[in-house]
Amino acid sequence: MTGAQIALLAMIVLPAAAGAVLVLTRTRRFAIPIALMTAGLTTVLALGNALARPAVSYPFVAGADFALEIDALAALTVPMVAAVTFLVLVFAAGNIRQSHARFHGLMLIFSAAALATASAASLPALLFAWELMGATSYALIGFWWRDSDQVSAGLTAFITTRTADLGLYVAAGAALAGGAGMALADLPAAQGPWGHVAAAGILVAALGKAGQLPFSFWLSGAMKGPSPVSALLHSAAMVAMGGYLLLRVEPLLASTGWAGPVTAWIGVITAVLMGAVALGQRDLKQLLAASTVAQLGFVVLAAGVGAVSGGAAHLVAHASVKALLFLAAGAWLTALGTEEFVKLRGVARRWPVTGVAATVASLALAGVAPLSLWATKDAVLTATLESSPWLYAVGLVAGALSAAYSGKILWTIWRRSARESVDSNATGTVSTPEQVPLFVLAVGAALLGALALPPLSGILTAAMGGHGEVSVTELIISAGVAAVVVLLMRRLRTPEPGWALGWLGLEATAHAIVVRPSLALAHALAWFDDQVVDRSLNALAGVVPVFARSAARVDDEGIDRGVEVIAGAMPVIARGMARVDDEGIDRGVEVIAGWVRRLGHLARVPQTGAVHQYLLQAVVVLAVGVVIWSIYLVIG
Repeated sequence: MTGAQIALLAMIVLPAAAGAVLVLTRTRRFAIPIALMTAGLTTVLALGNALARPAVSYPFVAGADFALEIDALAALTVPMVAAVTFLVLVFAAGNIRQSHARFHGLMLIFSAAALATASAASLPALLFAWELMGATSYALIGFWWRDSDQVSAGLTAFITTRTADLGLYVAAGAALAGGAGMALADLPAAQGPWGHVAAAGILVAALGKAGQLPFSFWLSGAMKGPSPVSALLHSAAMVAMGGYLLLRVEPLLASTGWAGPVTAWIGVITAVLMGAVALGQRDLKQLLAASTVAQLGFVVLAAGVGAVSGGAAHLVAHASVKALLFLAAGAWLTALGTEEFVKLRGVARRWPVTGVAATVASLALAGVAPLSLWATKDAVLTATLESSPWLYAVGLVAGALSAAYSGKILWTIWRRSARESVDSNATGTVSTPEQVPLFVLAVGAALLGALALPPLSGILTAAMGGHGEVSVTELIISAGVAAVVVLLMRRLRTPEPGWALGWLGLEATAHAIVVRPSLALAHALAWFDDQVVDRSLNALAGVVPVFARSAARVDDEGIDRGVEVIAGAMPVIARGMARVDDEGIDRGVEVIAGWVRRLGHLARVPQTGAVHQYLLQAVVVLAVGVVIWSIYLVIG
């Protein structure tokens, strides 16, 4: 094994092992230093792997290896995951007040799962990382386990994404049946309908993790978890990995003929509808959650139209923007105890460092030039226009909505109202460990758009595949629309309709279509078990004692009595047999013996010892014999 391969394994094993130690030992005193050192070293390893591009594979089952590889897409993604994790943990060092060991340990395991997902080159490796990521997200969303709402939110997220995850198992089965093998790069070669089945399974699993329609609602409840969890979850871990997976399997989507267009339309429709949901929110974290779904819609759109390089650039730039905004929201929540817009007015004036960083991120999220998402979003839209003008038109609407909800954030945090403003006497503070990561992320939010512009865009396109350079016309139009919409949002009061606050009623719909029928079926099966199966067994159990009593009666009155009668008759029979033996057999033997004795006496009479008497006896016997023979001859 080469040094590069060891570094690839260490990038995943190191945070996973350190996280497990922290969770299991609860080392309070050294939890934060251990977590930060581990995350920092993991970031260095990720950067080294991005340059070395190693690959490693181990036999798993016949026809399937456990394979990890840093290709061009992973080389761009894994440093982002590791760096964002490190910055979020730095923030958490000043924001999370208790349970440091458990929190930092779970976050390290979460990041290890995301890194394994990004570097997975086969379905077995992907399934392992995917499942670990989902389980850890449940533990982190419900981290404050004494709060039943947080635990319930974590369970909702886990069950929703777990249901969608079944698609990966379907895809694995289809890959084996199609004879293509389990390597992600080999999936387009699946024979017959199996390639279509694999594409459908992976699409469903990725949409669930990325919170795309119809799975978006779980992200609303997930906002009840700690803010650092939300920052990592939305920017560089589970939600982002859903979009990443679709970019990774873009050749499979394209090979089916239908999966690419379906993916693109789901992504762009999600971007529009969830953008509208974000605009109608009253809560900052709820707005950010909906905007994550909308922005990941652009990544999904990119996978559908084959713009892998543009989608990857948007994914990385969005990670910096969204991590910053969630951390800023968490800092204000800790300082003020609220995340409602009406109580956050002027919050940027009170904490200007946090406010300026959040402003950079908000303008980038809006698509204002020259910040990051301006260029990356337009790289996706340029490729979309080549694929379908209708997709492009809907994408423009989604871009305008991005500017609208970003403008809502921007003007709220800077606007001061005489009646509704931040309490000037509030005692909360934003600590230095909370502010430093915001500055670093703000730099990323400002500069990462270069990935979608020449010359870097050409390098990424050559390495990953995709379309040509972003259109200058598109860049100009997009920048103008974003600036105008952001300025309009200063004057406009956005409506807050119930359908937006309720996230399109998706959770209620899921309850009506899936949860209630499932519970009804469960109740029906429980009734059948109680009323039919149990009653049948109880009735059978009632018959058994009756049968047992009847058998006992037969045993007592039949078999036992017969045995007693026979036992009583045996002495009589024995006495009779003894009498027969004494008076019959023994007496007969004695009579025979007497006759034998008499015959013996008679036989001894001629035994005189005189020879002449023996001669006479012989003559007499012979004479008698001759007489008898003569009579026989005469008669015969």
